[in-house]
Amino acid sequence: MLASIAPAFAQVPVVPPPPPPPMPDILTKYRPVTVDMLKNPSPNDWLQIRRTYDGQAFSPLKQITAANVKDLKPVWIASTGVSNGHQAPPIVNNGVMFVATPGNQVMALEAKTGTMLWRYRLALPEDAIVLHPTSRGVALLDNKVFFAAGHGVLVALDAKTGKEVWKTNVMNNESGYYMSLAPLVADGKVMIGTSGGERGIRGYIAAYDVNTGKESWRVYTVPAPGEKGSETWPHGEEWKTGGGSVWVTGNYDQKTNIAYWGTGNGGPWMGGERPGDNLYTSSTIAIDVGTGQIVGHHQYHPNDSWDWDEVSPPILLDYKRNGKTISGLLDFARDGYMWFLERGDNGKINYVQGQPFVKQNVFKSLDPKTGRPDVDPDRKPAVGKKASFCPSLWGGKDWPPISFSPQTRLVYVPANENLCGRIEGFKVPYKPGQAYTGAISELYIDPPNADHIGEVQAWNVDTGKKVWTHKFETSQNWGPTMVTAGDVVFAGGTNDRKFRAFDAKSGKVLWEQVTNSGITAMPSTFMIDGKQYIAIQSGWGIDSRAMQNRLNMARPGKFPEVPEGGAIWVFALPGK
Repeated sequence: MLASIAPAFAQVPVVPPPPPPPMPDILTKYRPVTVDMLKNPSPNDWLQIRRTYDGQAFSPLKQITAANVKDLKPVWIASTGVSNGHQAPPIVNNGVMFVATPGNQVMALEAKTGTMLWRYRLALPEDAIVLHPTSRGVALLDNKVFFAAGHGVLVALDAKTGKEVWKTNVMNNESGYYMSLAPLVADGKVMIGTSGGERGIRGYIAAYDVNTGKESWRVYTVPAPGEKGSETWPHGEEWKTGGGSVWVTGNYDQKTNIAYWGTGNGGPWMGGERPGDNLYTSSTIAIDVGTGQIVGHHQYHPNDSWDWDEVSPPILLDYKRNGKTISGLLDFARDGYMWFLERGDNGKINYVQGQPFVKQNVFKSLDPKTGRPDVDPDRKPAVGKKASFCPSLWGGKDWPPISFSPQTRLVYVPANENLCGRIEGFKVPYKPGQAYTGAISELYIDPPNADHIGEVQAWNVDTGKKVWTHKFETSQNWGPTMVTAGDVVFAGGTNDRKFRAFDAKSGKVLWEQVTNSGITAMPSTFMIDGKQYIAIQSGWGIDSRAMQNRLNMARPGKFPEVPEGGAIWVFALPGK
């Protein structure tokens, strides 16, 4: 009986899997991104998070102008399927849009219509430590899309299919390391930085071969004994858990092959627990991309005790001082100062000028040669000592980047004014992967009757003078800016869920659109078939939500919760 049944099972036909759907025509014709395209991008594409290596977020497109932007209309809207903080710009090449979202997700869409082309998701382990569950974008080269997953995995995807080309584990998430930034591609390498300063990590930047994912070099932002800068960690072994997170993608000087990265504060927060200047925390560091060596630095405030991560990299631009053109760096920092620096020989960073752009009461003065601040000791918190200070721990400007127009010579800054903080430190033991801040913080409005908080500021880089300010009476500002040759500045960032266009010369609001949620993402713009488009992700959360909660404690009922939920919005002028 059994013998007669067995052949019947053997003869059951095997049903082959269905064939994959045909590749959409737009992907079949996808144009690989070359090194030359990254160095000199077409105005029609948006190939990097800030369009160009210098970080200026300026687009030469000018179909949309200060005169006609009032007619801007939504063309399409697409849900991302996830909530919380959406912070990445839509990246566009040859009509294909790539968008990174929270939840370890990358989406490819037809930029003109919003049609989904493919979706990639990388599962997050249940025990993963990702305290800022966001992504600030992807990078492109050849037929690859590079994505830094939150729990410490660098992935190269096929741009046409969304399939993994290679995948590399780059850090030990169990110890508190994670990633929130977009990779930076240059010199045949894809570079990432590590988040996790609130967990006692030792920050680093690493580079990987774009074709294989093999590590090329790794440089720590906190030097080990015997390395240059280690003398600024003179006491014990605090350097092993010294912080120096890298939260935001660096900018790159293609002429010198040097990348400029911002670094976070030390760990734990209270500087008295880690004596010394603590290089290279709270700094801009210059890294030779070929070797991975730190060749220059500027530390904004030694021995940070205010959680003033200076993680935003400075933008690269030339500006004038006293009749001289300076090959410069410009950073509007969390400590409330704007810093004009110079790109010196062989990567050296020279101090030029520093001045506050919001209320600041911690620095009594700056050294005229080095820019080193003279700190008011009464404003510096410590273990068992509560101190108040302005700006707050979120700073005059947090991570959202600035933009610069070479036409107006103005830089556009998302700022927060009239916010101050109090911090008191306490002893905290180090345990891998656990909280290592050792601080209790408060946020308060000063003066209590302040008429606004959020601002968009415009400063002339050649004079160092403020030209205009737009104030938000009932909202903070978490909106990265973008500026175009049409003399229009685009930005979101407010709790009213609006995306706005400002006159780049006067600051007048020219257009606004309510979106599904608040905007903390970077805008982009591109052109297809002769039509210019503006793109943005809407999706409130993370620090903007945390600040909203603190503000509502200071002024109950005035800062209600903002709805979350991610969506991509694309706008254009009506007509052909």
